[in-house]
Amino acid sequence: MKNILVIAPDPAVIKVIRASLEKQFTIVQAPDGCRGLDIFARRRFDLVFIDVEQLGNLNGESIQSHGRYHRGLQCFWEVFPGVQIIVTSAQEAIREAVEAVKSGAANYLTYPLSTDELAYIVENLRDSLRVQSELNFLRDQYWERDSYEVLTTESLVMKRTLKKIQSVAPTRSTVLLLGDTGTGKGVLAKMIHRYSSRSDRQFISVHCGAISDTLLESELFGHEKGAFTGAIRRKMGKFEIAHQGTIFLDEIGSISPSMQIKLLKILQERTFERVGGEESISVDVRIIAATNSDLQKMSDEGSFRKDLFYRLNVFPVEVPSLQDRIEDIPLLTEAFLKGLNRQYDKKIHGIHPAVISALSNYHWPGNIRELENLIERAYILESANILTPESFPAEFFQTGRILPKSFIDTSLPLDEVRRQGVENLERQYLKKVLLQNNGKINNTARQAGIGVRQLHKLLTKYNIHKEEFKNPENIKDSLVGPDNSE
Repeated sequence: MKNILVIAPDPAVIKVIRASLEKQFTIVQAPDGCRGLDIFARRRFDLVFIDVEQLGNLNGESIQSHGRYHRGLQCFWEVFPGVQIIVTSAQEAIREAVEAVKSGAANYLTYPLSTDELAYIVENLRDSLRVQSELNFLRDQYWERDSYEVLTTESLVMKRTLKKIQSVAPTRSTVLLLGDTGTGKGVLAKMIHRYSSRSDRQFISVHCGAISDTLLESELFGHEKGAFTGAIRRKMGKFEIAHQGTIFLDEIGSISPSMQIKLLKILQERTFERVGGEESISVDVRIIAATNSDLQKMSDEGSFRKDLFYRLNVFPVEVPSLQDRIEDIPLLTEAFLKGLNRQYDKKIHGIHPAVISALSNYHWPGNIRELENLIERAYILESANILTPESFPAEFFQTGRILPKSFIDTSLPLDEVRRQGVENLERQYLKKVLLQNNGKINNTARQAGIGVRQLHKLLTKYNIHKEEFKNPENIKDSLVGPDNSE
């Protein structure tokens, strides 16, 4: 936890908080709720102290207005759902402070503020805030890397999928992603959100298949205090948190008939009620769903509501399996290797042709996720500068142990197949020769029988950097199999 926002009109309140916490945290102040919310929208804060009157005034409503404090808190949660809010109040307004806590605030303090009580409350929140901050940091840091891995493609069928994603992203349409487990549906959902008009709002992901039906209702729609055993306070649901943003419902085909009815209502009316509540809550949220099931068949058989299927199936996008984009295996492997090189203190810059051949003949039931796991395992085991067959399971290289899969995409015209084949061969050849020559351009060009200028053009074309191939150890020993260049 690093940043704290204090919203209070009384300078004495801000002075006490600064004196107690400034040595540990960065304190930013605002005199009223509107200016505080404006600051909050432009910078991420882990904790907010706000005077109870300023919290209520965010909606410009009277103190008796029902739900006033919840709506004030919601203004902050819509910007950053992970923020913790502590309400401050005068002794005569303690009832309002308690009401704000019932609406979801983390705690309250009364004037005059006690430095000991301040330190105690902040310390109790520190662990949960630290975990949340780390998760947010990791999400932001690895967004680009995760997207690159699945979107790297030379496959015509994947390019068609990406073109659909590009077309639908700026719209408000509901999207249904169809594809096997491990094909990257979650990454594509994030890409749709990222290139939409809601990109500055929340992206909330829910794995419907990993949550029991009873808990799923509370997870999606929230619950009121006392709605069931263990409901000790009001909880916001994921739809409420995703207001003005995007919600991603993964494995939507696994939800029960009763949940299908509740989900249909929010798709039709954009309203819902919390579990145990009577208030109808309206939300503006874009819905992206994903499934590895055949929803059309399920709806024909009666296990999935037809009206819900039609509501979800506004813009279906089929995500190809790795079997259908085998030509992308060298590119995906290279992307995984770059990520692993950044993460670990190793420099592995290629993969042996025998391994590429074996990987291209595998049927990949786990798709991209299985390939990534396999490459990571081989990376850990590998002691050479390229991934060799010895670091992979032996069955990958035993005849008949893996299902054959043609490397050639017969849906492509001959010219395109020829172009892809030449480029793949050139890319692997250049990497191998660079390895053998320790990344030295003149020696590499001489061995390849081309000019230095032409070599530079090819390296630029294939995004190959000579620096990655300098000072390799035991290169020739790691190159298993025949080497026609020597």
